[in-house]
Amino acid sequence: MRTLTQEEKDLLSPVFWEIDIDKIDKSEFESHKKYTIERILQYGRTEHVGWMLKNFSESDIIDAVKRSRIIDRRTANYWSIHYGINKDEILCFTKQSVMSNSMF
Repeated sequence: MRTLTQEEKDLLSPVFWEIDIDKIDKSEFESHKKYTIERILQYGRTEHVGWMLKNFSESDIIDAVKRSRIIDRRTANYWSIHYGINKDEILCFTKQSVMSNSMF
C-alpha cells in the first residue's frame, strides 16, 4: 500500500471533495486512472496538473482525454493541442453531451 503524503492529501482534497482523502491510498487513484485524470483536468489548478503529470503516463492522460464524458470542450481542446490528439478521436467532440440531451 502506497500512502499519500500529507502534502498530497492537502493538495488533492479540493479536487476530490466528495472523497475522504485520509481513508484512501495512491493505489486507489491508480485503479481509477480515468476518473482521477478527468477530475484534475476539469477542476484542478496548475499544481494539481503537475501532480497528475508526475503520477500518470502520457498514454493514461491521452486515453482519459479521448474517452472522457466529463471534461468540457475547452479543456479537451487544450489537451488535444498539447498532445497532438486528433479531435475526431475525442468523445466530447464527436458525441452530444448527456447534459444537452437531458435539457430538451
